[in-house]
Amino acid sequence: MAICYDEFGPLNLQPHPGHQWAPKATGPGDQANPRRRRRATYQRPNGVRHLLAGYDLSTNRLYGHVKARKRRTEFLAFARYLRTLHPAPAAQRIAIIMDNYSPHRSTKVDTRVGDWAAANNVELAYIPYYSSWLNRIEPQFTALRYLALDGTDHPRHRAQSGMIRRFIIWRNHHTTDPKLRKVIRRASLIKRAKVT
Repeated sequence: MAICYDEFGPLNLQPHPGHQWAPKATGPGDQANPRRRRRATYQRPNGVRHLLAGYDLSTNRLYGHVKARKRRTEFLAFARYLRTLHPAPAAQRIAIIMDNYSPHRSTKVDTRVGDWAAANNVELAYIPYYSSWLNRIEPQFTALRYLALDGTDHPRHRAQSGMIRRFIIWRNHHTTDPKLRKVIRRASLIKRAKVT
């Protein structure tokens, strides 16, 4: 079993450019269908959030939790959640593929990550530096950005987190959707092309 893991964010409360359902103006003097202006975001008093996400390669499912921070404690809590997705016999080894971000690694001072992995039969596989395109979860984030966040302007983090959760539920039930597959395929090809 292999699960790709990464963080998506920071998720700010700001207008996201992109396609939207606002009516188009027919000309420069059209006052009947004015387009809503994007609000200014000079001050952001609400902080940011981060999506901790895992993509299960064997079941083609995406899992995610929106958190205020992405430190080692939050990473371990999400890794424990990923381990519970496959509670088969202890002999079943799970590989979690991720980048070399410091909270993902054990250090001499804090060995919690390595100790947890050894105790739960989990292999932590790190991709090389500057090679995030190798992680198969990256095209899933492109689909999240394109299909769920483009053209939105959420007033609260709760609304934005709800939108992300609804997208993950929809994505897991519609894995064969042509638009979703097209966005994922195009994103994976673009990431590979940037490297070569």
